[in-house]
Amino acid sequence: MTQVMEEFVRILTDVVGEDLLLDAEIGADTSLSGELALESIEFVALFEKLSGHYAEVDFPAFLAGMGLDQLIDLTVGDVVSHIEASPRGGARA
Repeated sequence: MTQVMEEFVRILTDVVGEDLLLDAEIGADTSLSGELALESIEFVALFEKLSGHYAEVDFPAFLAGMGLDQLIDLTVGDVVSHIEASPRGGARA
């Protein structure tokens, strides 16, 4: 597991709580709306925390470029890949 993936899982746990993640094994193919069943408020909270942690990553542009189906199908790996591909290579804020 990469450092960015580990940080993502930690931030996700902060947002949704440890109990919700006990039954789910988080991997690159894990769907935010499918397996994790994130509600819209949790989705927003997750990306707010990610934006605070990875200030150099343009999450609003990343999400704005997606259609509804893409947002519904968004996976942990999609987000982690976006962070790692950022100009700072996922460097922490």
